Amino acid sequence: MKKTASTPLDDLIRVQKRAHAGNLRLAILSAVVVGAASTLLLGLSGWFIVASAAAGAAGLAAAHAFNVLLPSAGIRLLAILRTVARYGERLAGHAAALRALAAIRPAVFASLAAAPPAESLALSRGEASARLVQDVDAVETRFVRLSAPWSAVAGLGAGLFLTAFAGWGPSLVILAAAGAAILSARALARRYSAPARAAVQTKVGALKDSAAALVSASAELRAYGLEAWAGETLNQRAADLEAARLTAARAQGLVLASQAAILGAAVAGAMAAAAPAGAPLAALAGLAAAMSVEALAGVAHAFDQDGAAREARDRLNALLRHPPRAPAKPLAETPSLSILDQTLQPGERLAIVGPSGCGKTTLVETLLGLRAAPAPLPRAAFAWLPQDAGLIAGTVRENLRLAAPQASDAALWEALEDAGLADRVRAAPGELSAYLGDDGERLSGGERRRLALARAYLRPAPWLLLDEPTEGLDSATEARVIEGLERRLARTGQGLVLISHRPAPTRLCGRALRLGEACAHEKGPTVEPPGLVATL
Repeated sequence: MKKTASTPLDDLIRVQKRAHAGNLRLAILSAVVVGAASTLLLGLSGWFIVASAAAGAAGLAAAHAFNVLLPSAGIRLLAILRTVARYGERLAGHAAALRALAAIRPAVFASLAAAPPAESLALSRGEASARLVQDVDAVETRFVRLSAPWSAVAGLGAGLFLTAFAGWGPSLVILAAAGAAILSARALARRYSAPARAAVQTKVGALKDSAAALVSASAELRAYGLEAWAGETLNQRAADLEAARLTAARAQGLVLASQAAILGAAVAGAMAAAAPAGAPLAALAGLAAAMSVEALAGVAHAFDQDGAAREARDRLNALLRHPPRAPAKPLAETPSLSILDQTLQPGERLAIVGPSGCGKTTLVETLLGLRAAPAPLPRAAFAWLPQDAGLIAGTVRENLRLAAPQASDAALWEALEDAGLADRVRAAPGELSAYLGDDGERLSGGERRRLALARAYLRPAPWLLLDEPTEGLDSATEARVIEGLERRLARTGQGLVLISHRPAPTRLCGRALRLGEACAHEKGPTVEPPGLVATL
């Protein structure tokens, strides 16, 4: 039989299972106790009730001779064991699962960050969120349900043990019912549940994708009166998801109905087979059969969830095939920078100018390795302000520390001063602790731009790559930002590559490179002082 190759997700889960082996063993042991105690408790209770009634009906002497203390003590002990073990199983199993997810989710994100730019940047926010949240959550069942087969075996074994007192007939009935329950659950889950659960995973991703896209464009949608269209779009995605969930619920109901039918048949068959042994043992056999089949519910539920888990596994493996990058090492020395056929020495400044669409941003993204072409220098060499910088839903401090997690508040204020934003932050309630909302929605466009610029200033890199740093600013604010940039460059000795349509920032640079509409396909670059910019 051909062995299935291990996937990256399988390897990751295997590592987490080893890391949390203690909790998983405790969950399995507790599940065994739960399965056995549940079957023994119900079977013994059935026997005790019927035997007590029979003893009472037989007369006073038989009632006095009947020992009620030992079975009642056993029933109480089993009830306590089941309760404690069930708590232990939930506690240990979910502790292992949640701690494993806390390690798996960052690993998925690291692999996403290490993917080729054409792949990682093509993944929308909603789709990335679905992978990191929905798909990783589906992996939790790989840990939580690990104890289900052990509980099922323990419950089935306890049922066979009890029915053995009534003869081999009830035991055969239980074995046949258990086989039928497992085979029917597996067949129905594969036929109906698996595709339905997979569809739910896909529809959740589509809904999140649409919601993220429409929320990010909410201002434009309101301005053009398209709120109703956006609502209809989201409603359609939600309706598709609810339809998929309804199909999944019906599939689950079909599995549960089959299990209930088999359970009923098992009870009737076991009682009939045990009838010659007497009413008390027949009651014991019937209830033991019920709990033996019921103990298989966890296995049936696992089959029902396999479709979602399989879809999640395939989607996560598509990301996890990219090994995470090793942490960037500090640069031993400040490197020179080559742009097209030009070389910039450490500390030099170059302005890249030209009409929209001629490739300025593409050129800078190539330097950073965000395009298919290989990057000339490691990313640790660059501090980058992108043209469309994003902010997280957090505080000023949290947004700034994305570039330098260990930066002191003094360093944050210095960067804000250089970006011309310190006064605005001081006036905000909480100052550095002021909450900015989703994507910095509590700031104006120019303020968001300057906050992103301050964040770039905080990254300790020898080269600053600034794409339109003064876009959207009035002339007075632009002058303050340029003055702060000049001050910072003089203090740090960083080199600068600046993209701008505005003449004021380019005056900071000793030379400029103009990209014409023909770009680099027709002739090589010409580099001149800013006043004599040549066409490329």
